[in-house]
Amino acid sequence: MIHPHTELRFINDQVGHGVVATQHIPAGTITWVLDELDREFTPKQFSAFDTLYQQILDTYSYRNSKGNYVLCWDHGRFVNHSFKSNCLSTAYDFEIAIRDIEPGEQLTDDYGYLNVETPFHASEEGTKRKIVYPDDLQHYHTVWDKKIAKVFPKIDQLEQPLAAILPAAIKKTIRAVLEGKQPLASIQELYFAQK
Repeated sequence: MIHPHTELRFINDQVGHGVVATQHIPAGTITWVLDELDREFTPKQFSAFDTLYQQILDTYSYRNSKGNYVLCWDHGRFVNHSFKSNCLSTAYDFEIAIRDIEPGEQLTDDYGYLNVETPFHASEEGTKRKIVYPDDLQHYHTVWDKKIAKVFPKIDQLEQPLAAILPAAIKKTIRAVLEGKQPLASIQELYFAQK
C-alpha cells in the first residue's frame, strides 16, 4: 500500500503516470508496505498466463528475492524510476523516504533493486549511471544501505500512517534494529539471481 498522502498524476508522455506527494513527507517515513491485497505470482504462473497478462506483469510488477512477480493493487505500481530516487526499498517489505519529499514531487524508486529482467536505458538525469541492469543490487547495495541506515532511526520519531499494516514480526524487527539488538538487514537480501 502506498502512502496515503499521495495521488496518481500524469507526468509526461515519456513516463506516463506517476505517484506524487500531496503533503510534505519527511525523510524516514515509510512510503510503501507490501500488504495483503498485493498479488504475488510464481514464474510458473507467469508462464501460464496469456501474453497480455505477461505484458501487464512485465510493466507493473517487480521481482522479489524468490523470483516471484509482485503486483501492487493500488497506485504504488506507478512509482517511476530515478537514479536519484527519494525512496528506497528495505529488506523488510517496505520502502522508506531517504530524503524529504515535497508536495507536488514524485515518489521515485531506483529500479536497480527491483530485479529487472532486462537492462534498459533510463531518462537522462545527469548521473554516472545511464542503464538499469538486472544485477545492480550486487553493485550498489552498500550505497543504498548507507542511505537507508541514515534515515532508519527516524521511523519511530515520525507519524507513520502505514504502521498499522506492518506485520507484527516486521514491527518487532524494526524495534530490535532501533534498539541495537540486531543489525539493519542489507537491501542486498532482495536480490534474485536470474538464470
